[in-house]
Amino acid sequence: MATEDKNRATAAAILPLVGGAANVASIAHCMTRLRLGLHDRSLVDDEALKALPAVMGVVEDDTYQIVLGPGTVARVTPEFEHLVEEGRAAAPAASPAPAPAPGDAPSASAAAAVSADELAAQGAAIKAQQKAKNATPFKLFLRKIANIFVPLIPALIGCGIIAGLNGLLVNLEWLPSVTPALAAMASGFMALIAVFVGYNTAKEFGGTPILGGAVAAIIVFPGVANIDAFGQTLSPGQGGVLGALGAAVLAVYVEKWCRRWVPEALDVLVTPTLTVLVSGLVTIFGLMYVAGEVSSAIGTFADWLLSNGGAGAGFVLGGLFLPLVMLGLHQALIPIHTTLIEQQGYTVLLPILAMAGAGQVGAAVAVYFRLPRNESIRRTIKSALPAGLLGVGEPLIYGVSLPLGRPFVTACVGGAFGGGFVGLFNQLGDTVGSTAIGPSGWALFPLLDGNHGLGSTIAIYGGGLLVGYVAGFLATYFFGFGKDLLAEFNVSQEPARTTVAATGNTPPAPPATGPDHPDHRDDRDHRDPGSDPAKAPAGV
Repeated sequence: MATEDKNRATAAAILPLVGGAANVASIAHCMTRLRLGLHDRSLVDDEALKALPAVMGVVEDDTYQIVLGPGTVARVTPEFEHLVEEGRAAAPAASPAPAPAPGDAPSASAAAAVSADELAAQGAAIKAQQKAKNATPFKLFLRKIANIFVPLIPALIGCGIIAGLNGLLVNLEWLPSVTPALAAMASGFMALIAVFVGYNTAKEFGGTPILGGAVAAIIVFPGVANIDAFGQTLSPGQGGVLGALGAAVLAVYVEKWCRRWVPEALDVLVTPTLTVLVSGLVTIFGLMYVAGEVSSAIGTFADWLLSNGGAGAGFVLGGLFLPLVMLGLHQALIPIHTTLIEQQGYTVLLPILAMAGAGQVGAAVAVYFRLPRNESIRRTIKSALPAGLLGVGEPLIYGVSLPLGRPFVTACVGGAFGGGFVGLFNQLGDTVGSTAIGPSGWALFPLLDGNHGLGSTIAIYGGGLLVGYVAGFLATYFFGFGKDLLAEFNVSQEPARTTVAATGNTPPAPPATGPDHPDHRDDRDHRDPGSDPAKAPAGV
């Protein structure tokens, strides 16, 4: 009951700061973020939101995203939805949270927090700049693809953990009467994942979701085994999620064409019929075969890459993943992960990419030791490290390493060495994979699977994390700071405020109209950064 009260209190604190129930157009959540569609962005109080203890940061993208962390967001979102419904029913007048009076003096904790706040502000500026660069047609398309698969992640995680438990029980020959039931639970979703992909695809591309699901369902229908296409007999599931995605996109375009040309009196009969008929025929006699060949090629290439160049491939993938996230290109990997899970039962790429987070943790620890006199940044790192160990890297990336500049590069070095370690064992024949996408860090342990038993798989992945931690720490400790950077940040922040100037190792400082400008300092909620891990946007 106390937990429910806490989650409801968090939701109640957030609602007025986003403009009240009347300002909320849509509500959704992913692994770590509450995603809100808002009518009027100007009604949001960003600084007050970041000051809430439960909020790790905010991100302004196609939706307004409030980072709450894994587990928490799934519990706060229903409470937030209930409050919005109640608010709409009562039609209350939205009142913004009270701001401190202009004459209020900043607290002592505010004076001590200047370095962490300034660093977070620089991270926010970098994120905003990167968002503008990412608004290209190709990257917006990748974002749509990500939006199709992200809602499937909770089911992938749940079914993946059940599959791992079932495999353990089968190997130990325990509970033989229960394992068939567990197998059904673990496999049921994957058997029909194409339908969910089709539904979400049509919804994301502006069509009728159920029609997208209906067309995608053709791919998994057992009766396709009686159909010959391209001189071959089709098999249920051929083409997988890629075929479902293509079929649903085609269905959206057929549906939109029908809406333009079919008379309104006949629309309810003709449009859905033509949509399913046309896109269904193209799916059966074209897309299933083509998507099947592409899916097979993806699996073959991933196996070949790690079998022949595992160490080198792992080094490159682990080292480049954080920059890929910054560029928005990591979203292209989501359907590849899902295809590998559908084909092989696990994706061999995710454990390697997860090493980027290990490098980030090692780099943050090195920053902590290299700045012994800067209590502000050290408190931020201590608060953000537990989340970083569990694979939530946004607070450390955008609140510490990225705005510092060089430590972000050395974090990538740590990820490269960790990825190379895991890739080397893949090359030697010990495959390490994940049965779901989404978690990383320590949170990935329950989802691990491989070809040589769970113990070996856990040992290799754990070894990779350790290598990533150590390499990220050493690279950052010895090469992550120039003399100017150390002179600027390794100073006591008590009791006077200091201003962080831009150096060759740091990105440009935020605009003068930002939250630390004298005209705005008294309008923020000053508090100890130790209770707020990031105060910056999140991005991974």
